[in-house]
Amino acid sequence: MKKYLQFLEELKNLLFNKLRKDSSKKTSKKKEKKQEKKEMGWFETLVYAAILAIIFRSFLYEPFHIPSGSMKPNLLIGDYVFVSKLSYGYSKYSFPFGDKFNYFEGRIFEDEPKRGDIIVFRLPSDDSINYIKRVIGLPGDKIQVRSGILYINDQKIAKEFDGFFFEDNNKDEPYEIMQYSEKLADDKKILVLDQVAGAMQDDTKVYEVPEDHYFFMGDNRDNSRDSRFGDVGFIPKQNLVGKAKIIFFSNPSPIWQPIDWLISIRFSRIFKITD
Repeated sequence: MKKYLQFLEELKNLLFNKLRKDSSKKTSKKKEKKQEKKEMGWFETLVYAAILAIIFRSFLYEPFHIPSGSMKPNLLIGDYVFVSKLSYGYSKYSFPFGDKFNYFEGRIFEDEPKRGDIIVFRLPSDDSINYIKRVIGLPGDKIQVRSGILYINDQKIAKEFDGFFFEDNNKDEPYEIMQYSEKLADDKKILVLDQVAGAMQDDTKVYEVPEDHYFFMGDNRDNSRDSRFGDVGFIPKQNLVGKAKIIFFSNPSPIWQPIDWLISIRFSRIFKITD
């Protein structure tokens, strides 16, 4: 009888230990599944964020950095602008790697730019490069600069002295530059700079804008590589990326110089509408 009771006790302990091990395995598996779900949750969040970012950049607005002074006084080096993809419809350049893949030809849902719009476009001679300039000539227009005065279809564009442009952090150009206002249309007056009297760009040939192309110039007229030069030329409508709408940040200092970067943020330019 004593041996029988001892046997039952050992059997009970054996069964108890087995049940405890099984329970421990189940708990461990549950924890592993939870961890996997957690890891998958982070991964899914990243995937969804990437998809939303691509959709936002491709169909709505894309951020661009201004790297040069060709659009002074209206856009400065270090400005960051949102460019609207909605304004002129979509081409292959609206989407990531548009210079690598020919998604489709031409534009869809297109709308015509207006004279004076500031537009980001892909450079025809190297479509991996973005330029930002102002539309001066529309299809069929004749554009010429004579003695620094702009002519559109033989009509002189009114140009009036409008003081001087100053830039505190300007190192490569004169501290003050003569500034003028130009009336491109009845409802469109812009500011331009005339940095050098008698510059090469102040007297040009007549440019006849072909169909489905546009003629662009920078507002810093003597310091802009634009449609007046052969390596830029006329811009096909397919190469238009979008219209510059608003400055959302502005800082001329590089971020790897943190102290300079923090003290040089131009708060007065943030949320400024581009025109």
